[in-house]
Amino acid sequence: MGTKVENDRADVARRSAKFPPTVWGFTFASFSLQDSEIESYNKEVEQLKLKVKEMLMMSTQEITKNIEFINLLCRLGVSYHFETEIKHQLSHIFTNLPDFLQKNDYDLHTAALLFRVLRQHGHKVPSDIFEKFKEKDGEFSGTLTSDVKGLLSLYEASFVSVNGEDILNEASKFSKKYLERYLDNNSEQTSPYIEYHIRYSLECPNHTGMERVETTQFISYYRQHDSMNPLLLKFAVLDYNRLQLLYRHELALVSKWWKESKLPETLTYARDRIVEVYVWALGCLPGPKYSLSRLLIAKYTQMAMTVDDTYDVYGTLDELESFTAAFERCNINAIDELPHYMKALYKVILELFGETQNDNNGESSYKTSYAKEMFKELTRADLVEARWFDNGYVPRFDEYLRNAMITTTSELLIAALFLGLKDAGMKEMIWVRESPKIVKATQKLVRLYDDVATHEEEQKRGDCPSAVECYMNEYGVTKEEATEEIKKMIRNIWKEINEGYMEESRVSRSIVEYFLNFARMSNFVYRIRDAYTYSTNLKDYVLKLFLEPLPL
Repeated sequence: MGTKVENDRADVARRSAKFPPTVWGFTFASFSLQDSEIESYNKEVEQLKLKVKEMLMMSTQEITKNIEFINLLCRLGVSYHFETEIKHQLSHIFTNLPDFLQKNDYDLHTAALLFRVLRQHGHKVPSDIFEKFKEKDGEFSGTLTSDVKGLLSLYEASFVSVNGEDILNEASKFSKKYLERYLDNNSEQTSPYIEYHIRYSLECPNHTGMERVETTQFISYYRQHDSMNPLLLKFAVLDYNRLQLLYRHELALVSKWWKESKLPETLTYARDRIVEVYVWALGCLPGPKYSLSRLLIAKYTQMAMTVDDTYDVYGTLDELESFTAAFERCNINAIDELPHYMKALYKVILELFGETQNDNNGESSYKTSYAKEMFKELTRADLVEARWFDNGYVPRFDEYLRNAMITTTSELLIAALFLGLKDAGMKEMIWVRESPKIVKATQKLVRLYDDVATHEEEQKRGDCPSAVECYMNEYGVTKEEATEEIKKMIRNIWKEINEGYMEESRVSRSIVEYFLNFARMSNFVYRIRDAYTYSTNLKDYVLKLFLEPLPL
């Protein structure tokens, strides 16, 4: 049992991270969804959906047309409407691919598109599909250097590689070199939308981007394309705007919950980021059917972040020991062991568990128990880091990473996902706990992305050593050298994620895809600077995702 603390100690010199205030306040808490508005969208979308489905079925007459159309539906963000049809068609394409490649003189764009789309749907197409485009000396053919469409497709395809595929490492360098050269030498002749498409892909390849942001960007590109289909564009825009209403409604619900918790005004030392964490939840689960899971993931993420800030920047070691011990009991009776500010936090977390404890006549109780255990595991890992900091201890890199993979919250948040899914249960929980390749790789990736982006700020305010400091200390290298080595690790971990994504799994593809999207979101949030801490970095994306409908 933890030491009882009657009152908050005024004599303690507490650290302060001086986190910037929320950009949004409670702006979204007052939003409401009008049934008539979304019903109008539903009617138009359903009418156009029938016509688009006909187009999809017509495209099956030729493999090249079929893969092009499937890719178009995916990039426009509407493929979820045709999941069954697309799954069947891609299986057919994959089965018949060897025969197609043998009998057809396919170009670079077709090869790269088949490779990327099939791999992004779990089909491991051999990378020797690109051997055709090499010369006898082993280099990619010089005739490809002016094929902008093929180079762009090759560059995008290189990001679904796995370890050991040297040809795709070469493809990435080759295509990037000539795409950049093309932009430098042909800026006046290049149409604006082609230039924009190339620049955006070079900055953020499709495979590593957040799906809804990728959809927004691609619709703007497709709108200007020579072969744009007006009916398909209208369908994509209407569906995007329809989903935007749903997402904004969900954001209003979690914002209202956060406001009513009163934690933003009580725990002023912690980050108030309910809008940003909902963006994370949306990125991990964009499908409309995952509404409840998105809400729960957003709530759990905000609570995990608040706990993290408590351990990292505010609580004394004695207080953190008490909180961890009280959390092991996970019972309201343990609240008296805590200082006043921790009581508020503890109470809200228990209330969050209570939201789902008795759902479905108690059938969800074991899922809530799993979520509790994952939260306990998180507090233990946070306490380990607090002790390291208090003792001035710098762990070995591997020792740090083992503990830090827990503090990524990936397993806590998958517990929140399961709470929102009726068809996920014990089998899925066991699979996650066994740490298959994609789960373990995603945990590593998120932690390393986070540490590369945040280590300087964290060390300035006084925090547990990050992966960068641990690597520097263990191997006697500079900060720049450590950072570069970790970035190399990140590139290789992406390949592990791709491999894990294409492995046979006993759980549904949606669960496996969740981890892929989790990795994508870490790239999205930490690519430039920690957007959780410096949320102005996400402001423009929030405006686009929730407040700015696309024009028809």
